[in-house]
Amino acid sequence: MTLTSPPYDNLRVYNGYVFPFKDIAQELFRITKDGGVVIWVSADATINKSETGTSFKQALYFKEIGFNLHDTMIFQKTNPIPQIYRKRYNNVFEYMFVFSKGEVKTHNPIKIQCLHGGLELNGTTYKNYSKGVQKREKLAQPVQKEKIKGNIWEYVVGKKAEDQEAKGHPAPFPCALARDHILSWTNKGDIVLDPMCGSGTTCKSAYQFERQYIGIDISEEYCELARKRIQVCEV
Repeated sequence: MTLTSPPYDNLRVYNGYVFPFKDIAQELFRITKDGGVVIWVSADATINKSETGTSFKQALYFKEIGFNLHDTMIFQKTNPIPQIYRKRYNNVFEYMFVFSKGEVKTHNPIKIQCLHGGLELNGTTYKNYSKGVQKREKLAQPVQKEKIKGNIWEYVVGKKAEDQEAKGHPAPFPCALARDHILSWTNKGDIVLDPMCGSGTTCKSAYQFERQYIGIDISEEYCELARKRIQVCEV
């Protein structure tokens, strides 16, 4: 799998380095094994009173070159940065597009407790399982104890000690986000790639959960930061 967050819409300064998006996307398709996934964490700037739509354009390009858009997930920030009021609501999320090369091979779904897990129902519940004509089937079952987590994942940004290690980078994502994706889409021994690894969060998380990792970054400064974070785990 690949897990990465590109430098979108020039919202951050990356020492003057450029971002050849189409070249990177094509190479990701070439190297991804059948059944593998690419997790692409991105968002949009607001320029001239309009959101750019860059994230959607990138998602459509991934589809154009052969990837499936397996899921459109949301990274919701518990502590978003307050923004100047510009007649719009405060931005609290980023997209986490899940692209797959063919049918997804590995999925270890994260499960959460059901609010009414184990409850014996006095009446009936109705579930819609139809694919064509909309109809409902009558079911009388106890409520399951667990269910698969939804595709909106919430994380605190930059507050935890493990995330403070990455403060030398302008835009790291939370370690918990990396862990959840790595555990979801890979098994022990699988290869995890981050082609824009920055502070090394993806690589560090892959190492902690016994995955092989490959981190690439054009900035030697960021590579050194990533190496230091991984070395701490190895002690």
